[in-house]
Amino acid sequence: MSLAGKKILLGVTGGISAYKAVFLLRLFKKAGADVKVVMTEAATEFVTALTFESLSEHPVHVRMFEDDGKSAGAISPVEHIDLAKWPDLVVIAPATANTLANFAHGRADDLLATIVSAYEGPIVLAPAMNDVMWENPATQENMRILSDRGFRVAPPERGDLACGYEATGRMAEPETIFAAAQTLFASPLRGKKVLVSVGGTEEDIDPVRVVSNRSSGKMGFAVAEAARDAGADVTVVAARTSVAPPHGVRITRVRTGDEMASTLRREFKNADVLFMVAAVSDFKPASTLAQKKKSGEGWTLELAKTDDILAALGAEKGKRVVVGFALETEDEEQNARAKLARKHCDFVVLNKPGDAFGLDTNVVAIYDAKGRVYESKAPESKREVARRLVELVSGLPR
Repeated sequence: MSLAGKKILLGVTGGISAYKAVFLLRLFKKAGADVKVVMTEAATEFVTALTFESLSEHPVHVRMFEDDGKSAGAISPVEHIDLAKWPDLVVIAPATANTLANFAHGRADDLLATIVSAYEGPIVLAPAMNDVMWENPATQENMRILSDRGFRVAPPERGDLACGYEATGRMAEPETIFAAAQTLFASPLRGKKVLVSVGGTEEDIDPVRVVSNRSSGKMGFAVAEAARDAGADVTVVAARTSVAPPHGVRITRVRTGDEMASTLRREFKNADVLFMVAAVSDFKPASTLAQKKKSGEGWTLELAKTDDILAALGAEKGKRVVVGFALETEDEEQNARAKLARKHCDFVVLNKPGDAFGLDTNVVAIYDAKGRVYESKAPESKREVARRLVELVSGLPR
């Protein structure tokens, strides 16, 4: 989606990542967008307003009111309303914890918050902060509130933080935020209902032990985020996961393969697209013990095959789009392409166990009926893989 001619208001708040907003501004300008910048006073401690003014070719706005008529960056008492009416899109990068709190609770105690409170269009947030601040329950609750209100999010990434160690909290790269803005304008899945399965199922051996796998849910949740950002109405059916679910999607929790199957069958009736990302156990105990098996005793566990959920749904898909995932350790391409045909998928995503479990990155190859349509050249973020999948699905005639 071209940004040429789009009017973008870039809000810059007081974090060390403020320097990245300069590069984001250049990307917007290079794409032909008209950009105005609003900075908080704290942001000017990191990057000067003159830098943004020179690149945007517009005055940079900082304060609500003039100070004795001499304060650079100030506006007239009603100009904040004009600024709120001007843009097609507002992007806040970086968005600090304090900024998120202001937006979530309707506080308008600086110019940027006042503009946002009066703005009625789409907003993209790029949070950036220390990992402890990001994981704080209050911050996460504020994110939930904002997402439920329609704010789009370019989530923070894992990387080197200003406090000297590596963790999640680093602002998304300018290219990632730029891509989020493009997707928002395009909204290729607007009006579509997307169903995503996530996580690893559990099959009971006894009241304590289960048969399961090492799926974290990261890839599935990344797909849900990408579909949400593409304008879809997203439902996630989630088994056991080790990461927090995204905001702005409907979550239904399940545990076993049978629960996953029945829930997906129900939801699939109204879906346009299914992403079958969950690692559903292929086997379950032939029988479940009523009492815990005591340690020290010999044990032979008999397993039975579980139902093939993807094959069953694929067989009745009609005009719906179905995307499967194949985790292979040998004959990877051959097995993945066989799975695509056998389970009636439109696409299948091939990955290996070492690349897939628990990491923020993945190495994949994506196939359709004609062959390979995409392949990672190096480890790439699961969010980038998810965006690629959404692009492929969006391009199918329906």
